[in-house]
Amino acid sequence: MPVLSGDDSAALQAAAQRLAAGELVAFPTETVYGLGARADDDAAVARIYAAKGRPSDHPLIVHVGSLQAAFEFATALNDDAQRLVQAFWPGPLTVIVPRRAGHAQAAAGGQDSIGLRMPAHPVALALLQAAAAQGVAGVAAPSANRFGRISPTRASHVVQEFGPALWVLDGGPCAVGIESAIVDCRGSAPALLRPGQLGRARIEAVLGRPLLRAGAQAPRAPGTLASHYAPRARLHLFSADSPAGLAPAPWFMTAEQAHLPPPTVQPAHQGVESAGVYSHVEPTAFEGPSVALQWRRMPDQAEAVARELFAVLRELDEAGVSTIWVERPPADSAWDGVRDRLQRASV
Repeated sequence: MPVLSGDDSAALQAAAQRLAAGELVAFPTETVYGLGARADDDAAVARIYAAKGRPSDHPLIVHVGSLQAAFEFATALNDDAQRLVQAFWPGPLTVIVPRRAGHAQAAAGGQDSIGLRMPAHPVALALLQAAAAQGVAGVAAPSANRFGRISPTRASHVVQEFGPALWVLDGGPCAVGIESAIVDCRGSAPALLRPGQLGRARIEAVLGRPLLRAGAQAPRAPGTLASHYAPRARLHLFSADSPAGLAPAPWFMTAEQAHLPPPTVQPAHQGVESAGVYSHVEPTAFEGPSVALQWRRMPDQAEAVARELFAVLRELDEAGVSTIWVERPPADSAWDGVRDRLQRASV
C-alpha cells in the first residue's frame, strides 16, 4: 500500500475502517508519527508490539479525539489532570491516570494506569474522529519505528522502518519533533515522567505547584528506558566549550579552539573512518586519524533542535557514518526534552 495523503477524506475513512477492523495504521501527530491500533482490542494492540519488537509490558499511549473519549479508558481525571488537559489538549502532553478495569489492558502493558493524549495534528484528529464514528474510542500508538530506535518525524521514515505494506497517512513533517511530555496524575502530587516540548515551568504554572520527579512508585511509561531513541551509529555527546569536553572526540575541534594544544588521540577511536557531527560551530579535523566528517549545524533554539533532531540523526545514519557526535545541550530547562532524548540515545 503506498503512502496515503492525510488531506484525502477517502483515505482517512479507509484508514479509520482499517483501524476498526483491528489492523495497523501509521499516522502523523505534532510530535512524531505513531503506529496505531484500536486500544480496546488486545489482539490489535498485540500487532503493534510484534511489529515494533517491543516488550508487551512496556505501555502505550492511547490517543483520543475528545475529552469524552478519555473516560472510555480512565476511571476519573483528578483536579491536576483536568487542569492539564484543559490547558494543553489538544497538544503534546500525556497524562497518566487510573485505568478502567477491563479496558485497554494490553495497551496499558498490564498496569492499572493508562496514558492518554489528544494530539493537535489535524490529520490525527480527523483520523481519531473518523475512527470514533466506526466505534473506535481511542487509538493506542507508540512511535512508528522499531523499538528503541530513532522516532519518525516524516512518512518516509515510517516506510524506512516497516516497508511499503504498512498503511501510512502522510501529514508532512512533524512540527514538534520529539515525543509528548508525560505527567503522572494518579496521586496527590503530580510527577514528570518524561520531558517534552512543554517545559516544566509551563506545566507547573497550570498546576500551581511544583512537579515531583518520578519515584520508585511511578508506573512504567513510554520512552523512559535508559537506552532509547538510538541511531545505528554509536552516538556520543561532547561539550564544545572546553577542550576536556572534546576528549571523547579528539580528532576534531572548533575553529575557535584551534589555538589550544590538541588532546591525545585515543586508541579506541583511531579506526574511525567516518563521523557525523551535529553542533553549533563547524568542527575542524586535526592531529589524528583520517576522518570524513559530515557536519550538520545545530540551531540556537531548543524548539528548532527538537523539530529536526530525529531527522538529522536518521540522515547521518543513512549516510553510513560509524559514529555521531552531538554537542551537549545547554543546562537551561527549555532543553530538557532534547537533552533527555540525547542522553538515552547515547547510552
